[in-house]
Amino acid sequence: MTILITGATGLVGARLTPRLLDAGFTCRLLLRPGKPCPDGAEAVHGDILDPSTLADAVRGVTAVVHLAAVFRTRDADLIWKSNLEGTRNLIDAVKAHAPEARFVMSSTSHVYSMDNAHPGQENDPVDPKQDYPASKVAAENELRESGLTWSIVRFPFVYGDGDGHLEALPEHVGSWHPAQRMSTIHHRDIATAITLALEGKFDGRVVNIADEAPLSIFELVGLTGTKMTSKSEALTNPWYLHVDSSLARSLGFTPAVRTVYQAQQEGLM
Repeated sequence: MTILITGATGLVGARLTPRLLDAGFTCRLLLRPGKPCPDGAEAVHGDILDPSTLADAVRGVTAVVHLAAVFRTRDADLIWKSNLEGTRNLIDAVKAHAPEARFVMSSTSHVYSMDNAHPGQENDPVDPKQDYPASKVAAENELRESGLTWSIVRFPFVYGDGDGHLEALPEHVGSWHPAQRMSTIHHRDIATAITLALEGKFDGRVVNIADEAPLSIFELVGLTGTKMTSKSEALTNPWYLHVDSSLARSLGFTPAVRTVYQAQQEGLM
């Protein structure tokens, strides 16, 4: 199976690609000129914002794993251009040059409402107000309506494999309530989920993935060696950033790294 991977040098892609190579997939990476290509992978130079570069990238592939996205920036135009227009360009290229290819797209648990009355579920209505999750919802809708064979995998907080994401958490939680619980997923289990999607187990579905133990922001920040201020006030939005991953489990997904504490104990951070 030949897979085109976008965002292969990013936080998720840089750790997913070697695992897919080790699993025997032929990986073609869409890279801007000058970006390094891992041993064993094929580089094709291009950009999702330049449609003229995408025909050769997708031609002959069995599947596309679309990870490329813009997240932490104040540039709303760049977020929408990259996450929506870039996805639209890629979908158009696949429809024109590889219409039988399976299209797997990563998305985010940030799409769920802060006011949810339960952990985020795939069939919950979503109408996020922030640019990043709103652009991802718009891109999801483009893919759903494309006529391609598709699946969308929504990631919660991603960590592990030395990515520095957890260590950077204290910079971003600001005034969050320390009791807020957040679902998490290790890179090892992202690879498991993406493999299931490539095998067709998630076809035509939006699927949340998460490990078995959402942790409080207080605990997660504590794992970085930073101390949050304690609070005893009631938590207003108890289900924010907490997702229900029972659908994924019913489709064969089982996390190997069941908790962040297990990752710490086994040296997988």
